[in-house]
Amino acid sequence: MSTEAESGGTTEYIQHHLHHWQVKVGEGSFMTINVDSVIFLLLMCAIFLGVFLYVSRRATAGVPGKLQCAIEMMVTGIDGLVRETFHGQSKFIAPLAVTIFGLVFLMNFMDMVPVDLLPWLWAKANGAAGHDPAHAYLRVVPTADMNTTLGMSIGVFFLIHYFGIAHKGIGLFTKEIFTAPFHAHSTVGIILLAPFNLLLRLIEEVVRPISLSLRLFGNMYAGELIFILIAVMTLGSSLSSGMTYAMMPMQFVASFIWTAFHILVITLQAFIFMMLTVVYLSMASEKH
Repeated sequence: MSTEAESGGTTEYIQHHLHHWQVKVGEGSFMTINVDSVIFLLLMCAIFLGVFLYVSRRATAGVPGKLQCAIEMMVTGIDGLVRETFHGQSKFIAPLAVTIFGLVFLMNFMDMVPVDLLPWLWAKANGAAGHDPAHAYLRVVPTADMNTTLGMSIGVFFLIHYFGIAHKGIGLFTKEIFTAPFHAHSTVGIILLAPFNLLLRLIEEVVRPISLSLRLFGNMYAGELIFILIAVMTLGSSLSSGMTYAMMPMQFVASFIWTAFHILVITLQAFIFMMLTVVYLSMASEKH
């Protein structure tokens, strides 16, 4: 546990674990970088690429190893889902879907690391370097940071428009902004319905990235917070106290149950983010 948490009680403990390692690059809160989210995001990217490079270089046509078998099952399964969902023609979609699922799953999986382990090691390292360990903040789940999920959603937003223009052309893409979803066959009808179509399109463009990011962020933030609350059950307890021995079994059972359930959550959220991305790209490539 961190020094601040040990000396400050439950509230300070929770606040400490929900505080990012931040660096200001300018004036205002917008000019603040959550360094821990960036580091763990890049680390997960490196692990993802490393695993796939390792498997691809050692792939065999004979009896595959366990890791190769797991990767092949994931790739084959996602490729089948993409073929059923994406109705256009693109060799880019399946690799994109595999990448999204793999990266989001790895970032979510950081929630399985014991909640105090890495922050405690980071506090010790800061103390050894002569810094105040009470202000050594570290959050290890990138997808529990709104900046990460919103950034990924904005990336999907630009991909949607790129696919729309690439498959329809700039003329048809622009025309559909004013003529869908309410269609009209006469010129007067098209002109009258254009403002309503434009308004609905603007709402859709805003809602898509926000809902995509909030869904992932909300689930991962809640999961991280529940792990912290479970850890609080024995915060500051003494081995000489009878309450400690009463709470420890309850804490173990709660941790086991939530960990088992959360494995499903992190997998499902990675799958949902991937599938919604494929669906949005498929809708963008279809003519309306």
